[in-house]
Amino acid sequence: MTVQNNKMKSTNSYPVNIPNSANKGKEEIVLRAGYLRKVYQVGEIKVPALRGVDLEIKRGEFVAIMGPSGSGKSTLLHLISGLDRPTGGEVMLAGQRLSSLDDEALSVLRRRKIGFVFQTFNLIPMLTAEENVMLPLLIDGRDPKESQDRMESLLQLVHIADRKDHKPDQLSGGQQQRVAIARALVTEPEIVMADEPTGSLDTNSGTVVLDLLRRVREGSGTSIVMVTHDPRSASYADRVVYLRDGKIVDESTNLGDDTDTSRIAQRLAYLEEI
Repeated sequence: MTVQNNKMKSTNSYPVNIPNSANKGKEEIVLRAGYLRKVYQVGEIKVPALRGVDLEIKRGEFVAIMGPSGSGKSTLLHLISGLDRPTGGEVMLAGQRLSSLDDEALSVLRRRKIGFVFQTFNLIPMLTAEENVMLPLLIDGRDPKESQDRMESLLQLVHIADRKDHKPDQLSGGQQQRVAIARALVTEPEIVMADEPTGSLDTNSGTVVLDLLRRVREGSGTSIVMVTHDPRSASYADRVVYLRDGKIVDESTNLGDDTDTSRIAQRLAYLEEI
C-alpha cells in the first residue's frame, strides 16, 4: 500500500544519498541504512549510541544483530523501524526515505510495512488470541472480515487455532509469542522486527518460535531482523551482524550446521573481552 500524507519533515541534519532499489527479485534491498548515527543528550553530556552504521537487508533475508550490552543493538532496531529518529544518516525502508515522512505518515508505514515481535509479547489482556491478531487490521481501518482467511491461516501456522478464543493469561509464554508472531504477519509486512523474541521463553518454547520465524521467512519471503544476545537463537539466521560501541565491527554468514552456535558464541565472547 502507498503511504499517504508524505510530507517533507526531516530531522536529519546530515542527509545521506541512498539510492532507491526498484529491482524486484532475490537481491532486492528492502531496508538500507546509511551512516546512521544517534546521540542522546543526558544533561550537558552527549552520549553516542550509534556511530555511523551502514546496513542492508535483502528481501527474504533473516539477519540477527548481536553485541555486548550497551553496543547499540536496540537503538539500531528502533531507528531502522522508525520508532525513533536518528541524529544523522538515513534509513530507506520499502522504498520510503524515513526522514521525508512526518509522524503520521511514519505511523502508517509502520502499520503496513513492518511487523513487530517483542520479548514481552505486548498482547492486549482483555482480547482473545484471535482478536489480538485482528487488532492491526482494525487500527489500519481495514475490515477484518476481508482478511478472515488470512487470519485463520496464520492461527493454523502458529498452532493456536484451537486456542483462538483464549485470552493471554490462559496461554503459555510460548503460545503468547506465537500469537504475537501471527499479529506481526497479519498485515503482510515487508519486514519483521523481532526484539529478543525468545528472551522470556524456555528452551523448548524458544525453539518453536525460532523455527516458526525461519518458516515464515522461507514461505513468504518476509525479511526478518532479530536482536538477540543468544548465540543459539542467532544461529537460526542467515547472517549475523555484530555491534560494539555503536559500530558494526564484524559479520558472519551461518552455514546451517551444528557449528554455527559455537562460532557465534566465540565471536561474541571476543567482542566482550576486547
